[in-house]
Amino acid sequence: MKQEPKRTPSASPGLAEQVGAKATRKLKAQRNGAPGVWFGLGMMGLIGWSVTVPTLLGAVLGLWLDQRYPGGRSWTLALLMAGLTIGCLNAWHWVSQEDRAMHTEQENDDD
Repeated sequence: MKQEPKRTPSASPGLAEQVGAKATRKLKAQRNGAPGVWFGLGMMGLIGWSVTVPTLLGAVLGLWLDQRYPGGRSWTLALLMAGLTIGCLNAWHWVSQEDRAMHTEQENDDD
């Protein structure tokens, strides 16, 4: 009896490229180091302060205006809300900038 040679299933051409890309990303991540807990806490702090500072500045300016120029309208409430809005837009800007940077880095790794 004649035995036929064993056939190995041929890998799809894209599989080798995918494995190579994943290996490259893994090596790059090991070289650069993954962001740790302190990096995450720092980013949370940065975003928190980017909301807090404009909100407090708006409240302080509003209090000062209410004491200097008393009237029927509350400058404190209006400027508090304006500061909060500016702070939230500022935080959104920081988060979208970091998200864009992560996606750009990931696209560069895939090339």
